[in-house]
Amino acid sequence: MLDAVARLGTLTLAADALGVTQPAISSQMRKLEAHAGMALFERDGRGVRLTDAGQSVASHARRVGQVLEDLREDLRQFKDIGQGSLRIAVVSTANYFIPGDIAKFRAAHPGVEINLRVANRDEMLDILAANETDLAIMGQPPDDADLVARPFKDNPLVVIAPADHPLAGRKDVRPADLAKCPFVVREQGSGTRRVMERAFLDHGLECEPACVLSSNEAVKQAVQAGLGLAVISRQTIDLELETGRLTMLQSENLALKRQWFLLYRSYRRLSPAALRFRDQLMKS
Repeated sequence: MLDAVARLGTLTLAADALGVTQPAISSQMRKLEAHAGMALFERDGRGVRLTDAGQSVASHARRVGQVLEDLREDLRQFKDIGQGSLRIAVVSTANYFIPGDIAKFRAAHPGVEINLRVANRDEMLDILAANETDLAIMGQPPDDADLVARPFKDNPLVVIAPADHPLAGRKDVRPADLAKCPFVVREQGSGTRRVMERAFLDHGLECEPACVLSSNEAVKQAVQAGLGLAVISRQTIDLELETGRLTMLQSENLALKRQWFLLYRSYRRLSPAALRFRDQLMKS
């Protein structure tokens, strides 16, 4: 209940989301405050927000709710180990390879229902903070003591250009030469953009953003159209390289090496399905 109020900002919206009336949720809030002996929420000009104490109660309530969900999942799988569900959240770039891993898992465990959620980095941080996924996959894990982050796959980033770009075919392009070109970049908060900017700053350079786009497909189309160069995961451009629509520029001095990380909450006991999928990824 507190979590719904915190996320939605009004009692009316929280009541709708929970399928109860507003008087009912107001009554429950008053009882909870009476039990806590202090105010847990307060009204402002835009609606309702939780106090610091309310935020603390909501955080603990989410954990209790997750423990109960884990219990329900365990009991269901004791009845039939082939049944169950698995929630996976991935950043958009990981969606280029993760369906293959999911297909392999489904072939071995067809009774497990899989829910895949694709988001950008900032959205992923919100998903992890709200404990809305069993497993998460991203390129740069956040600093969070409650998270286990395990690297399982290389994620090399490369500089791409149209096939007829003047720098195409050169064996080792200097970072300074790249920085003279306009760049197509991902939105603020993108892990790829953060790595790209840091790599150029290591050489005392900055890139000129010609265009800001919110998906890898849009970035590739923009580069093909001649809007600029881009830094992108090597795993996303197989088709474009095969058809000659894009080329990779070689720049050994630009530090663009990354890894994919599998993340999950340290205080959660992973379900059998999550454990099996985790082990599959770590062995791949």
